[in-house]
Amino acid sequence: MARIKDLTGQRFGRLVVLYDTGERKSGNVVWHCKCDCGNEVDVISGNLASGNTTSCGCYNRERAAETHTTHGMAGKEHPVYNTWASMLQRCENPNDSKYKDYGGRGIKVCDEWHDAKVFIEWALANNWEKGLSIDRIDNNGNYEPSNCRWVTWKEQARNRRSNHLITFNGKTQSIAAWADETRIPYGTLKARINQYHWPIEQALSV
Repeated sequence: MARIKDLTGQRFGRLVVLYDTGERKSGNVVWHCKCDCGNEVDVISGNLASGNTTSCGCYNRERAAETHTTHGMAGKEHPVYNTWASMLQRCENPNDSKYKDYGGRGIKVCDEWHDAKVFIEWALANNWEKGLSIDRIDNNGNYEPSNCRWVTWKEQARNRRSNHLITFNGKTQSIAAWADETRIPYGTLKARINQYHWPIEQALSV
């Protein structure tokens, strides 16, 4: 009969072996262990040695809770998850009311962002805050890390295709954005450009 290796006092992950229960399962010794969380559990020697069991089950519960918090899957409660789902819908679902302005124009979501976890991790690492929305820097470009940022609704409204965008010194933005930057009243600047047709350089001069 093979000699039983005494595991008493040894640690396996979060488990510390306390004693041999005297029970045997499929030729394996059943060890009584204490988990770092305080719970106690019986585990067969094979599962301890292989690493299949490293806690009383608390580790898997914690991981599940972390995934739930990060993804917000249940009830789609996480605001970043909702942004992700809406982005895919308007780019890939022809039945979505906004598809014609996104997927219908050839706007795509990059391959890596088809994974909600990857998108959420990018968002949290790139200045996402509650109340901000995702904005494509180039309105004709795709949803991808190099072309997206988090902005307020006011900032996003300025980047719409319907806006009159002005390019000056390599910078393109709406009349409203130029008005803020130059501190020229919006009505004055709009009239200079649209009504009086001033050259851009002159129109943007205070």
